Amino acid sequence: MDKQRTASPTRRPDLLDPATLSQLGGIEFIAREVVEGFLMGLHRSPHRGFSAEFAELRAYQAGDDLRYIDWRMYGRSDRFFVKQFEQETNLRAHLLLDVSESMGWSSDPGVQPTKLWYAKHLAASLALILLRQGDSVGLLAFHDTIVDRVQARGGRRQWSELARRLTALQATGGTSAEGALRDLAVRLRRAGLVVLLSDLLVNTDETLTALKFLRHHGHEVLVFHLLDPGERELPAASEARFYDPETNDELLVSVADIRVEYREAVADALEEWKRKLQPHGIDYQVIDTDQPLSLALRAYLRKRERLG
Repeated sequence: MDKQRTASPTRRPDLLDPATLSQLGGIEFIAREVVEGFLMGLHRSPHRGFSAEFAELRAYQAGDDLRYIDWRMYGRSDRFFVKQFEQETNLRAHLLLDVSESMGWSSDPGVQPTKLWYAKHLAASLALILLRQGDSVGLLAFHDTIVDRVQARGGRRQWSELARRLTALQATGGTSAEGALRDLAVRLRRAGLVVLLSDLLVNTDETLTALKFLRHHGHEVLVFHLLDPGERELPAASEARFYDPETNDELLVSVADIRVEYREAVADALEEWKRKLQPHGIDYQVIDTDQPLSLALRAYLRKRERLG
């Protein structure tokens, strides 16, 4: 069993940087702490729309059965919340997780978690929020091919199954996001929410076509583009060696010669994804993997509020 540490009482886990967060324990423990911290922040803020509809936890009202007060949340927030059960599922969500070799990269190994670490913990946190809202959640992990699939279901057992399957995933292989997206599209029988978590080192045109296909068939789509901080800016060195983990190709270049061009190329690539996705009603969010998970959860929150 993973050793678990307690986050600083002055810092909510969802606001911790990933390097610190990764020291707290396993994926199930971290996701629970992140979600509780995130929801606590919503309850304390003037923004009420989402938290008031939280399926398993809501503010105490006069006449509520005292047996269902969540005393743990009271200890954390000094406010009373009541547990709710057996809420009807109102949304079917599917998490598509890129587990290709490039997702296993970190610009600062041993300190900065990999893109896959971030994606797995974000997926676990999203799944827990969705399930607590009474929704059903499924998972599809892919690289060149689909490597794991969990059918969309609701309930507490589904959370344990998703956490177990996410924990086991490893970064390997090339990337073919369009294959996984199309596989999901032909299997879905009702409109739902599709969340793609990837570094988008993919065939752009084919992936765009597959995402638009999902949107055309009535699915809401949210894309999290995961970016390691080392992918935004070249290191402070005279030379840099570019390495493609999926092909093993290497290229040694002078940093001074290409620093500005590299920065502009990254910005242009991100802007191109946004420009091509948003006109089709596909939400696109760049997530830096050195930033707290709460930033990504807020992007989900904005999406969910529009769904009603």
